Amino acid sequence: METGLKNKTVLITAASLGIGKAIAEAFASEGCNVAISSRSKDNLLSTAKEIKLKYDFEPFWSVCDLNKNKDIENTYTAVTEQFSSVDILVNNCGGPVTGMFQELDEKDWDNAYDQVLKSAVRLSKLVLPDMMRNHWGRILNITSISVKQPVDNLVLSNSLRAGLTGMAKSLSNEVAKYNITVNNVAPGMTLTRRLYELAVVEAKQKKKSHEEILVEMAKKVPMNRLGRPEEIASVVLFLASSQSSYVTGNTIQVDGGYIRSLY
Repeated sequence: METGLKNKTVLITAASLGIGKAIAEAFASEGCNVAISSRSKDNLLSTAKEIKLKYDFEPFWSVCDLNKNKDIENTYTAVTEQFSSVDILVNNCGGPVTGMFQELDEKDWDNAYDQVLKSAVRLSKLVLPDMMRNHWGRILNITSISVKQPVDNLVLSNSLRAGLTGMAKSLSNEVAKYNITVNNVAPGMTLTRRLYELAVVEAKQKKKSHEEILVEMAKKVPMNRLGRPEEIASVVLFLASSQSSYVTGNTIQVDGGYIRSLY
């Protein structure tokens, strides 16, 4: 499939591990100018080295805490100084803290808002002027199946990712005339460090091993297995490609059939 992505510049946040890292590798394989960010310099250096070994291309990287507006601005400035403009933005972030409603305080809500929703708003505002001027762009938000079916003990993620979905739908209508698409990818139970951490928490509650919890999670999926980060990345790549030019304002779940609803 011809993606039309060669030499396009893509900025991926939280891209040094897991799904973000897999997305960075997918774009590198298409000959894109890849820029990655993360809070961890060590993880960024390790990921950049791996990508260079695989694709003979060293991605641009920038340390960025998505809860800090200054970090976001500095990252955007550095990327545009290196590559002129951002053609594709992938808003990805780690999950906010776990917990039931009564266990969380206002600081938890504020941090989750900055991390999940406000970071995507800030970055989208930064990249849109050039996308509109170039009459081409892609904004992709990595959310979660929780936007279609809330997950127990994840009230922050359930709430803020749903808010991001609403923002994306509104934005997609506003910028469609500029040939800019805005879509969300909602991963299901994917084998990442985040899922491992959730399994550990649940294991303590149920007095089981985290290995048992992961097996139980897999059994809830019709495909009877957990997803791989690369499977999320392939959908992101398609939505960024020229092949998806008439797809906008959508949330595509990649969950092995976990969500049973029709819509």
